[in-house]
Amino acid sequence: MTGIWYSAADAGGRLALMRILIIKLGALGDFFLAFGPFAAIRAAHPEAEITLLTTAPLAGLAERAPWFDRVEADRRRPWWDLRQTWRLARQLKGFDFVYDLQTSVRSAQYFRLAGRPRWSGIARGASHPHANPARNRMHTFERQREQLGLAGIREFPAPELGWLAGGKGRFDLARPYALVVPGAAAHRSAKRWPAERFAALARHLAGVGCTPVLIGGRGEQTLGRVIRAMAPAAIDLTGRTELTDLGPLTAGAALAVGNDTGPMHLAALLGIPALVLFSAASDPALTAPRGPAGERVLVIAAGELADLPVERVVAALPGLHRPPPHPESPHPCLPSAFPTAPSAASTRL
Repeated sequence: MTGIWYSAADAGGRLALMRILIIKLGALGDFFLAFGPFAAIRAAHPEAEITLLTTAPLAGLAERAPWFDRVEADRRRPWWDLRQTWRLARQLKGFDFVYDLQTSVRSAQYFRLAGRPRWSGIARGASHPHANPARNRMHTFERQREQLGLAGIREFPAPELGWLAGGKGRFDLARPYALVVPGAAAHRSAKRWPAERFAALARHLAGVGCTPVLIGGRGEQTLGRVIRAMAPAAIDLTGRTELTDLGPLTAGAALAVGNDTGPMHLAALLGIPALVLFSAASDPALTAPRGPAGERVLVIAAGELADLPVERVVAALPGLHRPPPHPESPHPCLPSAFPTAPSAASTRL
C-alpha cells in the first residue's frame, strides 16, 4: 500500500479523500513507542485526513505532532455509561480505515461501535487482522511493524522529532547534566528502585561533574524531595514539568538513568544514552525502550529492584558512551571518569 487511498465517490461523482483513524491509548511509554508507526501511517497516506484517538493526558502532546490532522480524547468510561458509550460511537464512525495500535480487548470492541470499517488490529472480523499467535510474545516495536506490514505498510521512515525536542525549553540548565527518573506507575511499586539508591547514584554523578536532574510527575514530588535531601547537588524538577517540557529537557541531557517508565522511552527515542532498571514486574524483552530505528538501550534486570546495588548501576554507566546525537550536545558526562567493573551484568534489549 503506497500513496493515497480514496473512499467511495461522493454524490457528485468526485473521489472523496480518505479519512483514517488511529487508536492509541495506553501509557506515556507506549505512546512514544508508537511514534514510528504514526510516521509510517502518515507517509503511506500523505493526503489523507488522519485523526488520532488517544487519552486526555496525551492529547496536548499529540496535537503538536506532525502526523495528525485532528486529535480526539477517549474518556474510557465503563460500558454501562450509555451516554459516554454513545459519544464514543460518534467519535469512531465515519472513517474509511482504522489502525488500532492499542490492540487491547477494549479497543477491539470499538470495531463494532465504529460500524465495522476496514480495520487493522485484533478485532474479530477485521479486514486486516494481526493474527500472529505469537504477537503477545513480541516486543511492541516489532509487533506494531508486523501489524502494519499486514495492512500493506512496509516503509518506516524515521519519525521527525524536531517539534518535540527543538527549542531551548523552560529550564535553562548548565551542561553536562544527567536525567534521573526515580518514579514509575504509582500502583506498581515493584518497578521502583529504592530512593536511597537513587540518591547514592545522584551523589556519584555530581562527584564526577555531571549534575543529576530529577524528573517525575506531580505524584512523585515527595520522592524527589526525599532524594534531594540525601543528594543536595541534585536539581529537583519532579512535579514541575509538563509533557511538552520533556523533549527539550531530555534532548539536552548527556545521559538518562531510571526505572521502566515513560521519560526513559523518550530518552531512547531522542538517541540519549539510557540505562533502564527493570524488575520482574515487567519484561524488557517485550517493553524496553527503543530508539527510532529500533536501537536497543542498556538494561539492568533484577528480580527485585530492592536487591540491586548502586555499584552495579554505576559500573554499567561506561557502556552508555556514544557520539553525541547533535553537534551542540555535550560529551556524555565524562564516561572515562566512571569506574569500570567487568562483573556488572547489563544487556541491550
